[in-house]
Amino acid sequence: MKAGDKAKRLRIYISSTDKYEHSPLYEVIVYAAREKGIAGATVLRGIMGYGSSSEVYTSKLWEITEKVPLVVDIVDDPVKISALLEALEPIFKKSGKGHIVTEEETTILLHRTGIKK
Repeated sequence: MKAGDKAKRLRIYISSTDKYEHSPLYEVIVYAAREKGIAGATVLRGIMGYGSSSEVYTSKLWEITEKVPLVVDIVDDPVKISALLEALEPIFKKSGKGHIVTEEETTILLHRTGIKK
């Protein structure tokens, strides 16, 4: 990816307690993205949120809570994003939880690989 390229941004909203088989769902998503050659994935931990249950979960300094909202944020070429979504579909079905997945068009403004040339 380089500046000016069209890309897609994939956002997956899940809970920190969501699992796939015996692994945290966010880890499964990140490893699947890496296997598909996606440029990168970031897991963001929310401090407060609610989902389909309408139960509010929060992470406060004085509370010990395990369940908080997470967002997995991924940006790459539209073809790679489509391939990743196809690979994730059976994982979402099997995990049996309510997830929200969004996709939007975006433009790469800067992409540094960290590799010096």
